[in-house]
Amino acid sequence: MKLGMIGLGKMGGNMAERLRRHGHEVVGMDPAKPEADAHSVAELVPLLVADGQPKVAWSMVPAGGITDSVITELGELLEPGDLVIDGGNSNYLDSIRHGEQLAAKGIGFVDCGTSGGVWGLENGYALMVGGTKESVALAQPIFDALAPPKGFAHAGPVGAGHYTKMVHNGIEYGLMQAYAEGYAILAASPLGIDVEAAIGSWQEGSVVRSWLLDLLIKALAETPDLDGIASVAADSGEGRWTVTEAVANGVAAPVISAALFARFTSQQREDDRAMKVVSALRHQFGGHAIEMEPPEGEHHGGEGAG
Repeated sequence: MKLGMIGLGKMGGNMAERLRRHGHEVVGMDPAKPEADAHSVAELVPLLVADGQPKVAWSMVPAGGITDSVITELGELLEPGDLVIDGGNSNYLDSIRHGEQLAAKGIGFVDCGTSGGVWGLENGYALMVGGTKESVALAQPIFDALAPPKGFAHAGPVGAGHYTKMVHNGIEYGLMQAYAEGYAILAASPLGIDVEAAIGSWQEGSVVRSWLLDLLIKALAETPDLDGIASVAADSGEGRWTVTEAVANGVAAPVISAALFARFTSQQREDDRAMKVVSALRHQFGGHAIEMEPPEGEHHGGEGAG
């Protein structure tokens, strides 16, 4: 199947490669990648023609204005019967709007929550999609190539894919915070516990074993005691959106809310061992930038510092 991949960063580039390994023809578009097949949406769309088959374009760019621009331009260049897939972390309300915008022109739309980070190339990506049965069926060969067994769900209508991914990321916040706090308690113990060995014993047989735990062990092996990592953990839109939805629907979500607020606290640059763990985990699974502590004697300065 022929597919246009818009955005060839950490996720989009690896997804394109995985699709090629499964026999699909991928036309990559990225204005920042000289090696890309196209460097604009206008240049990409004509390259997607394939023996009368509907053209399919997958957007893998940051949520918000960039995605809005890509969707709008695709809507102007594609034809009725073609399909757009948004695999980024868009707000589900934006996805509903995008779906309506494209439907008015007869163009299909699928919002696809995508999880797998930098490891998805080899392990596959968990895919949570929203859209009509017809639109999802058109893209099913693509989803089958990207997802591992049991890693795909047609969650519901347009918007359901990104709503599910939003909650997924909210849960991720809570899980990371729990591991981070456990690490901090062990490290603070007066018993001189070998923290790395203790946590390592949870990797097999334990009810708290998980891929995130494996990544924490990896992070500790690479940076013993997490020395040099600043106690600053960024938050992305999905954590905030999950808490907002919980409030709007009257659902108590104390764990996810507290994990989000802990990140807010970390951004005020209070020294916190637990938030070093969260920062290290974000780097391990998603390749997110990690902030390092300044050399001793240097301090962070904001506006007016001096």
